[in-house]
Amino acid sequence: MRILAPLMIPALLALGGCAATDTAMGDRTSVDDQYMIRMVGEPESCIRRSSIRSTDVIDDQTIDFRMNNGDIYRNTLPNKCSGLAFEEAFSYKTSTNQLCSVDIIHVLDQTAGRLDTRGACGLGKFQPIEKIRKDQDED
Repeated sequence: MRILAPLMIPALLALGGCAATDTAMGDRTSVDDQYMIRMVGEPESCIRRSSIRSTDVIDDQTIDFRMNNGDIYRNTLPNKCSGLAFEEAFSYKTSTNQLCSVDIIHVLDQTAGRLDTRGACGLGKFQPIEKIRKDQDED
């Protein structure tokens, strides 16, 4: 995980995914298959930007936000965000210390040593989740 901050635009770059999803992801294979997801609580409209430790881009419509305290919030975008899964990087700009479901992200594209932004995609609500390894024994 690298965090890029050109000017005042925080950019989160998620490298590799160890998150799970209950939705089909086509031919994508990763450690995502090793986890079950359990929703814990009600979805939230906003999370604190300063509390985000890292992000995991799961697919073109799903991002997990890992918080400093160990909590994980899954954001399922209302629409697919073209190129998000391939680039695994996005930026956002807010005027407060909150990242909210009304905010927009931009896919980051690094080509020939140059960092550009692509299409704008809206965020959804932030659902608190727990990840449980499928190989754990359930007592």
